[in-house]
Amino acid sequence: MPKVRTTSLSRRGLLAAGGAVGLGAVLAACGEEKKGSGSVSGSSSEKSGPWTFKDDRGLTAKAKSTPKNIVAFTGVAAALHDYGIEVKGVFGPTKTKDGKADVQAGDLDISKVEILGNVWGEFNVEKYAALGPELLVTAMWEKDALWYVPDESKDKILKLAPSVALWAAQTTIPKAIQRHEDLAASLGADVKAAEITAAKARFEKAAARLRAAAKSKPNIKVMIGSASQDLFYVSLAKTSADTLYFQELGVKFVEPKVNAAGFFEELSWENVDKYDADIIMIDNRSSALQPDALTSKPTWAQLPAVKAGQVIPRTTEPIYSYDKCAPILEDLAKAIEGAKKAG
Repeated sequence: MPKVRTTSLSRRGLLAAGGAVGLGAVLAACGEEKKGSGSVSGSSSEKSGPWTFKDDRGLTAKAKSTPKNIVAFTGVAAALHDYGIEVKGVFGPTKTKDGKADVQAGDLDISKVEILGNVWGEFNVEKYAALGPELLVTAMWEKDALWYVPDESKDKILKLAPSVALWAAQTTIPKAIQRHEDLAASLGADVKAAEITAAKARFEKAAARLRAAAKSKPNIKVMIGSASQDLFYVSLAKTSADTLYFQELGVKFVEPKVNAAGFFEELSWENVDKYDADIIMIDNRSSALQPDALTSKPTWAQLPAVKAGQVIPRTTEPIYSYDKCAPILEDLAKAIEGAKKAG
């Protein structure tokens, strides 16, 4: 395997772990029609004739007709679901150890989709082929790198159906939502449906609230963190769609000295107090340790934001629909509005 691909795989694996499982675990992983709440009822419409869609790689996916048998990364599938577009199969974090829907599954009915892989490095190519896929959709954190599509089997996978990749980095929440909406519309969604326009209005109201909160508390600084047993990862705001957008709205963030990959800085638990922060946004993905699992870490308990009770979840991989992103903005606005200077 060329060195550049090995490097990319390591970076992507770390991102997938969100800096949440430690380097050893990441490298080990690399080796080895009912709609729920938030969905848009009756929004799909039949389209005839050829289908095309230009994705964020600059590539145009083509089909003789609008794809119906769609397979997608779980978070993208959840966004399409909110626009009334259902998928046949998913890959990526979908089901927790207790059998419940992962946070990244949104309102998907996970009992009605074929799960091709639930963790990094898993993608059952045989099951994928058996679905008769007409379109593969996933996210993209690095240029041309398909999120949760293993490099080892990528060539086989991409031969079976057209693919679409949408940016999850190097973009902002509104732009990412628009791209997911564009894709949904191309697949037959009615993006002018009442549920969607109402969700968009809520999103815009939430954005205005967050901007006002940030302006009213200019001294409040936020740290973006992800916890593993051995390390605490502090992310750089401008590298992700959510936090870059929050930054554009005026939120102040801790700026870590990131590693060569450029996304985050790894801190030992002894050095977790390196940066002053008034609010900590902690990675909510199932791969990361949550605050209630950090009580055994003395240095965590002594952080000013923790002592002040100013720790909130961070939706590290947002589901890019207005319905799912509006609450993210509202929660951060509420946290800033009620925050006191701690760091």
